[in-house]
Amino acid sequence: MTGEHEHEDGPLERDDQEIGAEIADDPETLLSALPHYYRGEVSQATSSQDRIDQTTNWAITVLAAVLSIVFSSPEMPAYLLLVGVLVLCIFLWYEVRRYRFYDMYRARVRFFQENVFANALEPVGAEHPRWREELSGDLRYPTFKVSTWEALSRRIRRIYALLFGVIGVAWIAKVTMFTPETQWTEAAELPGVHGIIVAALLGSFYLGLFAIAKWPHDRRAKGEVYGEKPGEWKDE
Repeated sequence: MTGEHEHEDGPLERDDQEIGAEIADDPETLLSALPHYYRGEVSQATSSQDRIDQTTNWAITVLAAVLSIVFSSPEMPAYLLLVGVLVLCIFLWYEVRRYRFYDMYRARVRFFQENVFANALEPVGAEHPRWREELSGDLRYPTFKVSTWEALSRRIRRIYALLFGVIGVAWIAKVTMFTPETQWTEAAELPGVHGIIVAALLGSFYLGLFAIAKWPHDRRAKGEVYGEKPGEWKDE
């Protein structure tokens, strides 16, 4: 019984091992397969981008809800805005991970574009001479292309700096202009924590956000166009 099972599995395993090699050795078959692979990677990148957008939409919705509740009545405490800051941090953390997955798929798309499509339009040689080996290795052992810190820096600069800025300004307005009957230190305090300490901690948090957003290390995300001069290819 065991021998029959091994006899049945043996030819199938050998055929499986040869399928990829036959595609690689046949340029026509390879060119037919590559567009399907490319569409799959684009679909993965698009799906990952949609997940990031959903997280951002939820963050904006929660922020709007918190602002509406806090400013609906003068009796609403300012520390509810600090709860909003905490919720934004949670959404930001989820979005950082989703961004790293998105960048992994996007990097493959860009890698394919610059080594296949660009060279097909102007055959001057691939950007990476061993691009097939590199892409094959990444498909076998996928890795993130950006670090957590870089992803965090990017999401703060592009989206969350504005959201945290809005809630920070709202907190300042709440403890000053919207509570004129009390000192701002009293309006800012938490149970058992003086208002000055709360303000100092919040200020330190925002300084940390600014430092992360301006992180000076080299960017590793592939295919970025930010900071580059506009091209002239459309000029006549």
